Amino acid sequence: MMNATAQILQHKIESFTPELLETLAKMVEKLETPSSISVPQFQIDEVLYRIQFHQENPKTKLDFFENISELQKTCA
Repeated sequence: MMNATAQILQHKIESFTPELLETLAKMVEKLETPSSISVPQFQIDEVLYRIQFHQENPKTKLDFFENISELQKTCA
């Protein structure tokens, strides 16, 4: 199960733009250090759902970019 999940994530990450990869790298760096701020699970689920939906429907607009600044504020 863990290996399949890692492969799914790898496939999705490989299709990211350089800008999105940079943002993801910054977010992962922040996850590696203890933080007093936690992102509610429903927000994480929503982002993952949007990314998955866009992967399955590539012609749709991925509004993740419009919301990335708010996500960065939450994770800062």
